[in-house]
Amino acid sequence: LCSDSPRVQDGDAYPMEASRHSVNLRIAMLKRRPFGNTGLQVSELILGAGYVGGIVIHADDETRRTLMRRLLEAGINWIDTAESYGQGASEEALGWLLAELPEDNRPYISTKFRLDTDRLDNIPGQIETSLKGSLDRLGLERVDLYQLHNPFGQDGFDIEHVLGPGGVCDCLDKLKAQGLFDHIGFTALGNVGQCKRLIASGRVESAQVYYNLLNPSAGRRMGRDWPTTNFDNLIADCQDHGVAVMNIRIFAGGALASPEPHGREAPITANADVATEHARAERLLTVLPGGQGSRAQSAVRFGLTHPGISGVVLGLAELSHLEEALGAAAMGPMANDIIEGLQPFWDSGLAD
Repeated sequence: LCSDSPRVQDGDAYPMEASRHSVNLRIAMLKRRPFGNTGLQVSELILGAGYVGGIVIHADDETRRTLMRRLLEAGINWIDTAESYGQGASEEALGWLLAELPEDNRPYISTKFRLDTDRLDNIPGQIETSLKGSLDRLGLERVDLYQLHNPFGQDGFDIEHVLGPGGVCDCLDKLKAQGLFDHIGFTALGNVGQCKRLIASGRVESAQVYYNLLNPSAGRRMGRDWPTTNFDNLIADCQDHGVAVMNIRIFAGGALASPEPHGREAPITANADVATEHARAERLLTVLPGGQGSRAQSAVRFGLTHPGISGVVLGLAELSHLEEALGAAAMGPMANDIIEGLQPFWDSGLAD
């Protein structure tokens, strides 16, 4: 997929193809935001094709086709996946869905690789194998963004494996030069200091950042008693260095979207098991003023408020969830005074 495709430069992306599917349908195209310093413009909502939402992996084929049609109609121009999502099932599904679209009407595609930390003596070989597998499953010759998925500081993996000679970045630079992808990114999880080092290095162009109403620490300074992972205002670091931010876990694994666990939760922050996150969400709702939309819409609108976020990544289980998110975007970002009014809740350590 070429970075000078009409879908990038034309603010009315997909006008012809979208119109074929939009008879008697009033469509509000989503706003676009700069994707860091890449020159790309990304829709403020991004489809996350992962396991927790699961619609790309688990839905029937017609539902997936309808999903793709509605994405294009609404102006969503980015889908994010990974080789690990459904053990390749997400990429495979996207492969045939993309094949049904004209090349100039396809959304941006980003995917991710995860290194086996027992084989860090062969980082280039691992990345090359992962990339080939992803491209084969996606049916593409290149992707727009290729991202490291490993969290820092876990299983012996650290920043030196990324920035050191012969490490991840050196390998990715070579593969990028071969035209296999256009941009390099990473998932900013694990050791926050090491995430900040990578952001400041100039070697990556995007970061997937955890940010939501239950853990806004990537977007503001938190108190000393903050009870879960503190991302130490990571979005500001991204802004300072022109690194795009893809806002992940906007629904906190589902706790902010529904009062009932869905069974696919996979907590990725400290002291945040499923029951704890749901309890925190219920407490939040008691202090969040009315008029913000549904609980899921409140979560999306919160993410849209931060100017450093390029796009909010949506994990969806049903088509109705997409419509709900589009409704949130139509409502616009949450008002800053509403957000500031939540500071006492955050200062309390998410307590009553």
